[in-house]
Amino acid sequence: MIKYEGRNYSLDQNETVLDCLLRHGIAPPYSCKSGLCHTCLMRATQGTPTSDSQKGLKQSQISQNYFLGCACVPNEFMDITLPNSEAFRSITTVLNIAQLNDSVLRLRLKKPDNFNYFAGQYVTIYNNNGIGRSYSLASVPGTDDFLEFHIQVIPNGTVSNWIKQAVSVDDSITIGEAIGSGIYTNDNLKQSIALIGTGTGLAPLYGILRTALLKQHKGDIRLYHGSRSSANLYLQDALQQLANEHSAFTYIPCISGAEPLPEALTAGRANDVALKDIVNFKKWRVYLCGNADMVKASKRSIFLAGASMQDISADPFAHA
Repeated sequence: MIKYEGRNYSLDQNETVLDCLLRHGIAPPYSCKSGLCHTCLMRATQGTPTSDSQKGLKQSQISQNYFLGCACVPNEFMDITLPNSEAFRSITTVLNIAQLNDSVLRLRLKKPDNFNYFAGQYVTIYNNNGIGRSYSLASVPGTDDFLEFHIQVIPNGTVSNWIKQAVSVDDSITIGEAIGSGIYTNDNLKQSIALIGTGTGLAPLYGILRTALLKQHKGDIRLYHGSRSSANLYLQDALQQLANEHSAFTYIPCISGAEPLPEALTAGRANDVALKDIVNFKKWRVYLCGNADMVKASKRSIFLAGASMQDISADPFAHA
């Protein structure tokens, strides 16, 4: 049993809080329904959220009984409410919108005052109807004076198409807090790092890479960015320039589709190329970002190839 806005609702067996509310005709904010976007953030004013429903939340949120409705199957009575939107959202300004390739936009926003984040985290961007989608940050705190996102425009995408068609420079836009634990830490500057991503999974990897280079990371750093066609790659020149400037960094762009490839591109899926290239991932730190199926399969394969599970950071992208 749960209580929401003064009314009690019975849950079916193994039903989440979000699914229960939707089944009863209540539509709280939500998006991916897989625990990734944090759009369905709720708070328990009575009862204790399950640990699974608090994964990825900040400690300050956990201590206040916030949880993800899509991941919470209650094991006790809970009285729940939606969070105060003003407490977790900021209004900022669009600085720049640019086309990185045919389907990816670069969106730069003014960094709001007191907005804190780490490279590799993600932020929910809300359209003018209050519908949110989460996008990874490609910018680096303390270096970039803006927030940068790489937005893949999805056919009929509620937020991505709104950004492409209706958002202009100097417009106001609402964003949520920075969330996510897949960040660079410099506790072992000599540890080798593998960055493996597909599509706009490059965004958080780009931020993590530049942070590591700024921290003068000593270990080997390899970035495997995969796409089906060469036309869908982006930031190639910037990444190759970083590779030219830093001997410890290697950039490996990978193409899985069938097309003639120049010498600079590698044939194959990014994760397959990385597994063939490195073979033994023992003592490597690995970041996986992008296609959800790729991330799931790669996490298992890389663990079996010797990586410690605590050294694998997985950020699967799921479309609403």
